[in-house]
Amino acid sequence: MKKISLIIYLVLYTFPVLSQEKSAEISFKETIIDYGTIENGEDGKRTFEFKNTGNSPLIFSRIFSSCGCTIPKKPEKPILPGQSGSIEVEYDTKRTGMFQKAITVNSNAKTPNVILRIKGEVLPEPEEEEKEEEDK
Repeated sequence: MKKISLIIYLVLYTFPVLSQEKSAEISFKETIIDYGTIENGEDGKRTFEFKNTGNSPLIFSRIFSSCGCTIPKKPEKPILPGQSGSIEVEYDTKRTGMFQKAITVNSNAKTPNVILRIKGEVLPEPEEEEKEEEDK
């Protein structure tokens, strides 16, 4: 009877360990980047840093933005467990005014869809400001 109890105990005890599925998990350092107030034509590149905290390689299937004015660039190679990577985003800073855009990240991670956001304000060119004042 003790042997049967021991066998049942070992099976039940080790079953959860054996049943753990392998999956990638993505953890972003930040999910919102605030450009603040920037000059027209200033460098619009920013980087979202992340780490694969799972136990399986992280593979990005698609990364896209809510607007053609924002261009995201995804890692081409799988990110191994424990490794870090980055997603580069470039906003067109020739567009003046306030902006808030979303970047959708699709991957094989446990949470397959993540929304990243950028926001800020691009100042008009000095010539545009002068022309606006003259028109008043």
